[in-house]
Parts: sequence; C-alpha cells; structure tokens
Amino acid sequence: MTANNIREVVIVGGGTAGWMAATALSRMLKNQCRIRLVESDEIGIIGVGEATIPHITTFNANLGIDEDEFLRASKGTFKLGIEFVNWGAIGDRYIHGFGKMGPDLDGLPFHHFWLRMAQEGKVADLGAYSINSAAPLQAKFMRPRRDMAGSPLGEIVHAFHFDAGLYARYLRGLAEKNGVVRTEGKIVQVLQRESDGFIDAVVLESGEKIGGDLFIDCSGMRGVLIEQTLKTGYEDWSHWLPCDRAIAVPCASVEPLLPLTRSTAHTAGWQWRIPLQHRIGNGHVYSSKYMSDDEAESILLNNLDGEQLAEPRRIKYVPGRRTKAWNRNCVAMGLAAGFFEPIESTNIHLVQTAISRLMTFFPRAGFDAADIDEFNRQAQDEYEWIRDFIILHYKATERDDSPFWNYCRTMDIPDSLQRRMDLYRSNARIFHEGNELFGEVSWLQVMHGQRIRPAGYHPFADLRPSAMVAEYLDNVEQVIKKCVDVMPTHAEFIAANCAIEKPIDKRNQ
Repeated sequence: MTANNIREVVIVGGGTAGWMAATALSRMLKNQCRIRLVESDEIGIIGVGEATIPHITTFNANLGIDEDEFLRASKGTFKLGIEFVNWGAIGDRYIHGFGKMGPDLDGLPFHHFWLRMAQEGKVADLGAYSINSAAPLQAKFMRPRRDMAGSPLGEIVHAFHFDAGLYARYLRGLAEKNGVVRTEGKIVQVLQRESDGFIDAVVLESGEKIGGDLFIDCSGMRGVLIEQTLKTGYEDWSHWLPCDRAIAVPCASVEPLLPLTRSTAHTAGWQWRIPLQHRIGNGHVYSSKYMSDDEAESILLNNLDGEQLAEPRRIKYVPGRRTKAWNRNCVAMGLAAGFFEPIESTNIHLVQTAISRLMTFFPRAGFDAADIDEFNRQAQDEYEWIRDFIILHYKATERDDSPFWNYCRTMDIPDSLQRRMDLYRSNARIFHEGNELFGEVSWLQVMHGQRIRPAGYHPFADLRPSAMVAEYLDNVEQVIKKCVDVMPTHAEFIAANCAIEKPIDKRNQ
C-alpha cells in the first residue's frame, strides 16, 4: 500500500452494526489494513431489529455465508413480507409482500389492470396476485426455484427473522478469522488532532490508547464519536413519526410458524411479532405523548401469543438521522447514524448500505471532501426516501378512535410524500426515485392496504376488452394458488433444511 493509504481502521461498538462492518471490511481489505473493534460487555445492545428485508441475502452471499448454517446459528426463520393489522381502520389486514405483483401487460404495471377490474367488482384481493402475499396466509414457504424461470415459484423473494445478538456473534467468528482484532473495554476519552479536529485515538478505561486513521462509529444512539465527540448534530423527525418509545419482550412459540412479521396497530402505536425457531420476539412501539409506559407495557403483555419468557426491556429513541453520516475521519453506522422504528425492518439494511457506500468511497489518508460530501448526500437521500415510506403508514389511515391517530391522519407531511400520494390518488401512478429502497410494488401495497383509492388508472388499461383483462387476472390468481398448494409449510421447510437442535426436556425422562 502507498504511504497515503488508510492503514488503521477502528470500529467503536460491536453488535450487529459493528460486526457487519468488521466482517465486510476485513473480507474486502484482505489484511492490507489493520482493523480493531472495541466493545464493552458492560454496555447493552438494543437489538430490536430481528427482522430483515431481502437485500440481506446479497450481503450474506457476498461474505460467503451458507444460508442454512447461518440460520441454525442465529435460530432464524424465513420472511416473505409483513402483515399489517388495524392500520387503515380497525379490522383491516393486508400483507406488504416482497417481490412481484402480477406480470406487466402491454408495457403497463399489473395494478392498472387490477384497478380497472376492481371498479367493476371482478377481482380478488390484491394480495392474491403475489406469491409472497398468498403463501404466508397458509404458512407456506420455499426458496425460489432457479430452474423455474417465469413461474411464481421461481420469483419467491425472501428475507429472515433472526436473533440479532446471535447473528453478531456468528459474524464475529468470521471477522476474527479474517484478522479483525477485538478489544474488550469501555472508552473513557476520545483524542482529537488539534490541527483539524480529526479523531486521533480512543482511550480505554484500562489506559490503553488505540489510534487509527479511519474510525467507524457503531456505538448506537449514544454516538460516542459522531455526536459526543464531533458534535455533528441530529435531525429530529418526531413531528412526522411521533412514536418515541419501545418495549420488547420474548414469548414462547405457537403454531403455525408463519413466514412473516406482523405489525398490529394499537391506540398510540403498534406491536411487532417476529417468529424465530425457539421463541417469538414481540415489542410495542408507541408515543410517550399519547400513552404512558405502564399502559404500553400492559397492552404488550396482554397481547402475547405465548408464555412470557423474560422481563420487558424499555427503549427510548428519537426518530431521525445524523446531519452527516461521515464527519472528518469518522463514519457513523447503524443507530449512531440514525433511527427508524422497525416497522419496515430497515435498520439492519441501513448498516448494509452504509458499508457498501463506504466501500465505494473508501478514502485515502487525506480524506477528500468531495468524496465525503457525496457519501453524505447519498445517505441523506436514502434516509429521506425511507422516512417518507414510513410516514405513509401513519398518514394513510381512516382511524379516528384516539388522539394519536387523529394527529397522524391530519398532520402535515413532507412535500415529497404528498406528491407521491397525489399521483396515486389521481391515476394510480407510482414512480421509483433514484436508488430508493422501496419500489413501486411496496408503495402500491401500503397505499392500497391503508385505504388510499385512486380516482382512475392509466388509460391504456382500457385498450383491451374487459373479458380479456378479466381472464388475464384470473389466470394470474389461479397460477399462484396452484403454486402455493405445492409449497411445503414454513415449519416443514425449516425442519428439512436449517432446524436448530431442540433442547432435551428432562421432565419427560
């Protein structure tokens, strides 16, 4: 390496973010750079994010991870989408499924033809036209069949549910094999260069001083480097996303084992349900302005499917993002960079994209301002696109049963989101912005699922005879039904491929 290359990378904080960064960087840099990870066992990890989105399959594959091995190690299950209950109105249910929603026709997205027939009352529920939405209703799952291109069975798109702590431990093993050195210790001081304010070293409680060229802050919401040291600043989005508390608790598993996350809206927030192989992860996200902590905990504990397995953990947060994800020689990742409630399972994904972006703009020791500025611009776009999608879940509702929902339904929203909603309300037009995470099918499912109804649809959808369009829709629905029928159950698929060893119950011996 030349003299002006980065030679020392210091990652502050372990957990999912820290070990994802350590594993990916060590694999890419191949011992051309020393990587140290500093973490303290005394400092707890939030770990609310046990559900993921499909992009993590690419991250794991790039690390050479065997999917079945990783799922056994993390006690994981599969995920085809998220079921939303009581969001548009009490009693409503819909699934935001990954993947496709029916094939395009005449160059038009499927939903325009569906909307035309819906006005004539000649269609099934929107979810019937996506295998990712239809299969979970019968607790069915399988990986996509690569030998069946063109069939819905070849188009299944999956993500995972897993124990985030076990995933971090699994990645730690890979990172340490790649040469990453872990140092146990609590940081008591951060030293900065007088000349430019760059971070020079971190000092541990033991007195050890760890210097570096590039520092990656994975210290969670505290932001030990990015905020406590560099005073970067934080953009608070709680006026659009009023939930600022969460309570998490595990419970015993129940049947059937569903391949989806469930999000159930309550009077001042919502409850998550994430099924793992050995337990169900549950949590209640809520607004402290509209509900007390005790009431929120009571709602959560009264809505568990199985026996409570631990004491509830309470978490406070401020939704938003750091004004700069990269400041001087420090890059923030994970909760140090920003926080979204886990409604669409985006937090682990944002670690993944931050790592990818850092790879793209990996600096030399001089740290060029143009690279840093572009990194921050792209990060801002990404956070704002996700922000708008999450706000949509709260804004698009007919609920008027509580002060919380009255606020959400009537609140002002970003112009960027208003434009999208107006385009859909007029003629069901949905457009993908740049490299944004959520595509047209995601926006369609949430807007329709939460009772936004367009006045019209693309006029080209009227060019075919009604009977021909009805036949096209019926064919899509029937093919998906037949495909779901031949799929194994989620539990059967896990038992055959990636089941954990069940502990022996000595009481029965």
